[in-house]
Amino acid sequence: MTSLPGGSDDGGSAPKPRPIVCARCGAQARGPQPTWTCSVEHGTRRYFCDSCSRENLRAIEGRLDSAWW
Repeated sequence: MTSLPGGSDDGGSAPKPRPIVCARCGAQARGPQPTWTCSVEHGTRRYFCDSCSRENLRAIEGRLDSAWW
C-alpha cells in the first residue's frame, strides 16, 4: 500500500497541527487559514499577522529581513 506525502497510515492518530504564531508580536492565528503574510528568511518560514504586516509593508516589499524592521 502506498500513501501520499504528508499522509498518515497510523489509523488517524496523527498529531494536531501547531497553531500559526506571528514571528513579530506573538499573536496566534484564529482559524485554519489566516490571511497573514508568509516570508521565507534564511530557509525558515515565518508568518506575520495582519497588523504587523501593515505596519511594516514597505520593508516587506523591499525584501528586508524582519530583523531590520
